[in-house]
Amino acid sequence: MTLALIDYQAGNLHSVANALRAAGCADLVVTADPDAVARADRIVLPGVGAFGACAAALRAVDGLVPALERRVLEQGAPFLGICVGMQLLATAGEELGRHAGLGWIDGTVRRIDVAGTDAKVPHMGWNDVVPQAEHVLIVPGEAYFLHSYAFDGAHVVATTDHAGPVTAAVARDTVVGVQFHPEKSQRYGLALLERFLAWRP
Repeated sequence: MTLALIDYQAGNLHSVANALRAAGCADLVVTADPDAVARADRIVLPGVGAFGACAAALRAVDGLVPALERRVLEQGAPFLGICVGMQLLATAGEELGRHAGLGWIDGTVRRIDVAGTDAKVPHMGWNDVVPQAEHVLIVPGEAYFLHSYAFDGAHVVATTDHAGPVTAAVARDTVVGVQFHPEKSQRYGLALLERFLAWRP
């Protein structure tokens, strides 16, 4: 089973790769090659930084987005988006202007609203993951978050609380995205990656 960890110069690849290997991934390819994506059995899209910059970096790799769409949306390869990699699933993001996302899941990524509370932005540290819909990959627990913007839209399967509900995970068909960092979430995060590697949607 080959897993493609997408390298578009916008992710914490080293720690994500180490976490995937610790979870049992024996055949991991760090790549931005559309041909490698086309052959992959599973795909992980990390992301760190501003939404618009990450979206532009992803689209700057010739043929990568069409290869992802073909392998995931048309052929059903299991896909996991992490942090900004999850946010890019949305229709658009509003960080530093409005930018188009992949549009795989209907929604907009907006700045977390903490007005009238003592909560701070960014939302940083450990917080509960509370399932809102049944999904084999998403279970109750505590994970590590670091973000200032959050997904607002459809197919939310888990939330966390930061001055109100904040999307922690989305899922549709063979696509799952998590706002938290599994690679920084110790046993909870490794268990999620183990479930992803075993997932047969």
